Amino acid sequence: MTAHDPLTTPLLDHTALDLDTARRITYRIRQSFRYDYDSPVEALRQRLVVVPPARHGDLHRRTHRVDVTGATTRRRVRRDAAGNTVLRIHADRVERTVEFHITAVLERIRAHGHPRLPASALADPRLLRPTRLTGADDHVRALAHDLAADGAHGLDLAERICTEVHSAITYEDGATTVFTTAAEALAGGRGVCQDTAHLMLALCHVLRLPARYVSGHLLGQGGTHAWVEVVVPENDGAVAVPFDPCHGRRADNGYVTVATGRDYADVAPTSGTYIGAPGGRLSATRQVGVIAAA
Repeated sequence: MTAHDPLTTPLLDHTALDLDTARRITYRIRQSFRYDYDSPVEALRQRLVVVPPARHGDLHRRTHRVDVTGATTRRRVRRDAAGNTVLRIHADRVERTVEFHITAVLERIRAHGHPRLPASALADPRLLRPTRLTGADDHVRALAHDLAADGAHGLDLAERICTEVHSAITYEDGATTVFTTAAEALAGGRGVCQDTAHLMLALCHVLRLPARYVSGHLLGQGGTHAWVEVVVPENDGAVAVPFDPCHGRRADNGYVTVATGRDYADVAPTSGTYIGAPGGRLSATRQVGVIAAA
């Protein structure tokens, strides 16, 4: 009997599955990024943060591949300070089009739980210090102090922050950019998932609650998604608990993590430079689904 190839196995209808009670879930990610240029470009340098880590809590990467079409390329793969898989792809010349194709298969083993970190993570500056995108203004600081006025802390405080951010920012595509700060998103009251993640991080930083930005995928959603992991003590170490302020809830088995960082800039799925005429156009496709659950 021939085993099924997880790279070609048809996707299941995840809405018909009880993922909340499944002990093992296998996901497949297919994603592509295509750049079109009006004239040839040279010295293309592309950074991709699209391959999930070998393990993130209960998620295990079983296989993956990255293919490039449209140009002859060289690549380097490394892990950054946060443990993310970072691909750097170089091409001396691209005539008109270059496309990056990513396929990955991951298995969630529920019994393995949330990502575990050393106790030192609770004082890690990367989880406590604001960045340009997550800095607080007077409005953010006032909101943070209101949320903690009755002494709430830990996961109770994180739940409260998540709910408040969900109420404070109405989802509206195009209302912000990747350069919009948390304070600007709060002032405007409109934004997308990265804005709610940045605002939750800003509030956590003010209240000295260690937390990090998460880039990944949400089943049933068209594009990549962003949420937050709050780091709290557990036994003699720490654990990273995921919250999705865009939806006002904890992240569940519909979420697949690709990378973590201080903010969006750390883990942007694709970024790069080239020498040539301006005006390159980016288009992307994405398919994320479940191929097995039990």
